[in-house]
Amino acid sequence: MIIKILGSGCPNCKKLEVNTKKALKELNLEATVEKVEDFEKIMEYGVMSTPALVVDEEVKFFGRVASPKDIAKYLQ
Repeated sequence: MIIKILGSGCPNCKKLEVNTKKALKELNLEATVEKVEDFEKIMEYGVMSTPALVVDEEVKFFGRVASPKDIAKYLQ
């Protein structure tokens, strides 16, 4: 599983990364977590507001920081 955090590196983007790693740990899942900060690459996903979560090249949500519990729903 490849997970991408799309965003500029702002505090919300960093919080989404932390919450994503917590969700992975709680589910005992292995995944590669990448940060994408290049706005051209972010736009390729059709995301207009960050942060965003992409799982295996599918945008799961954008424009908010989800809790680890909410993120776990997208990873199962």
